[in-house]
Amino acid sequence: MNNLDYPIKFSFKVTTLSNDFTARNAQGQTIAYVKQKMFKLKEAVNVYSDESKTRVLFTIAANKWLDWSAAYSMIDANNNEIGKIARKGWRSMWKAEYNIIDQNQQLQYNVKEESAFTRFLDNLLGEIPVLGFFTGYLFNPTYNVTNSKGEVVVKLKKMPSFLGKEFELTKHADIDEDDKERVMLGLMMMILLERRRG
Repeated sequence: MNNLDYPIKFSFKVTTLSNDFTARNAQGQTIAYVKQKMFKLKEAVNVYSDESKTRVLFTIAANKWLDWSAAYSMIDANNNEIGKIARKGWRSMWKAEYNIIDQNQQLQYNVKEESAFTRFLDNLLGEIPVLGFFTGYLFNPTYNVTNSKGEVVVKLKKMPSFLGKEFELTKHADIDEDDKERVMLGLMMMILLERRRG
């Protein structure tokens, strides 16, 4: 992915059955188009260079059957695994938490939802007819990406929008050049999983 200039916006297409979204940088340029493969027993996601879907940059796939602790491998166009994102088991039931792991199986970053209360209210009110359509304006979770020193390097925030279709990624500290795509891909996969959970 080129031109990873922050803030980066993820905009979901609400007109499709699948969880497709476009990632755009601060200049409004498309840096990726993310498409979740439908009706697969294992989670599978393609990351394309743009909306034309002619060039696959990365594939993200579950490397075991879906469960509470599934890990998702990030594979580049040359079929090399560049890292993984893994949900932190039962801890994620109330407050989302994930680990981003590098190609050497070393933990690099932690992704954690700031507020379990926001998730609880969003899920509760989202079940109420009519009112559920407006929770995207009221409850907007934030996810912090921290490095091994516990410093927040990136924040991903759901923006107030109808049906919760907009997310914004902001940088708060420097990220190693080698890690930028891994963090971006990890957050792309995480947001697909979290949207499905509600």
